[in-house]
Amino acid sequence: MTVVASDLEGTLTVGETWKGVGRYLLRHGQALAYRRFLLTHLPGVAPVKARLRDERAFRDRWIADLSRLFARLAPGELGRLAEWVVEHELWPKRRAGVLAELERHRRAGSRVVLASGTYQPVLEAFARRIGAEAVGTPLAPGGGGVAGAVNTDRAKAARLRAFLGGATPAVAYGDTLADLPMLELSQTPVAVHPDIRLRRVALARGWRVLLTDGATPAG
Repeated sequence: MTVVASDLEGTLTVGETWKGVGRYLLRHGQALAYRRFLLTHLPGVAPVKARLRDERAFRDRWIADLSRLFARLAPGELGRLAEWVVEHELWPKRRAGVLAELERHRRAGSRVVLASGTYQPVLEAFARRIGAEAVGTPLAPGGGGVAGAVNTDRAKAARLRAFLGGATPAVAYGDTLADLPMLELSQTPVAVHPDIRLRRVALARGWRVLLTDGATPAG
């Protein structure tokens, strides 16, 4: 069966998981813990914007550290958090045009797999809406932190290939240079609304650059 792989954030939605997680925690009894997290992590944003600190490493650290707050959730609440984040942050800001293209692949008989740095439960919740499978950032038992590396860059490509039993995607979609290893796995890489660095690579290699409609209004 043909496999089509896609990143999530920036590719299928302009929503951001960390923002949705933060809003959930603020509204569900973890406001103090989340504000403490922001207090300790926001000072790192300025050096990243000034290019004094590696942006990808900073983002991965943010994702890993934020996940430690999940240990404070009640048993079974992680699943509710995941659905809430998709419902209130990721799905309302979805890129309808790209999702329609994935749906065409699925109806043609392709296996659609989402590979993303997004936490596995959140990615699964999004994937269920479009009939896809999910390879995200794994969480430790009980949800208290990330198990291993955040699922970006080479880790994403390696996990995807392992998930596919060594097979490679026929088509892959991504939006940043962190998706490059996954895109390079595929026969047909597609750069979706790419950042400037991925756009340069895509144009230099003659890859397709897909620019579709933006976010879908909520409702």
